[in-house]
Amino acid sequence: MDRVDGIRILIADDHTIFRTGVRSLLDAEPGFMVVGEARCGNEAVQMSRSLRPDILLLDVAMPGASGLDALGQLATAACPVKTILLTASIASSDIVNVLRLGAAGVVLKTSPPDVLIESIRRVMAGEPLGVSVEAPPSPSRFGLTPRQLEITSAVVSGCSNKEIAKRFALSEDTVKHHLTNIFDKVGASNRLELALFAVHHRVLEIQETNGR
Repeated sequence: MDRVDGIRILIADDHTIFRTGVRSLLDAEPGFMVVGEARCGNEAVQMSRSLRPDILLLDVAMPGASGLDALGQLATAACPVKTILLTASIASSDIVNVLRLGAAGVVLKTSPPDVLIESIRRVMAGEPLGVSVEAPPSPSRFGLTPRQLEITSAVVSGCSNKEIAKRFALSEDTVKHHLTNIFDKVGASNRLELALFAVHHRVLEIQETNGR
């Protein structure tokens, strides 16, 4: 199959309106070409193999084979496509598994359009998006205190503020205060961004080392 210049993109989402909107956005972007649309995880895998896109925009929650199922199949099939997960929300506890399955990163569906476009360009340029799949940076503390490292680890594990407060014998207000300071130190604006940052920068390795 002859390759066409530009970034070849496959969109996989079970909502037609969403697929149409994303396709219109990307088709209007110079250097982007949408080569297909999949409605479920199985179609995403089949079309990735046949169309061989550069980028797969993969919805996490789809009927039948989910986006995570498709990601696992693509990982074992040695398919060269780079996958960006699109989701309305994702549990922090799922992030590590998603990244280990080979996803290049996660983009929230609530993000501005330019975030998706920039994310595609970054992934194609080999830059990390949420996590580095090539050579992760050396672990760093980023100014976090031992307690803040513990709380960050709990966030990645999917704990709520109430659960974190109970685990460390703190009040929920104290946990919220710690999270505000953590967000400021690492430049995150929510728990998902913090979890992605922690995985990408190997912050949890610092916490595990301190715990030994």
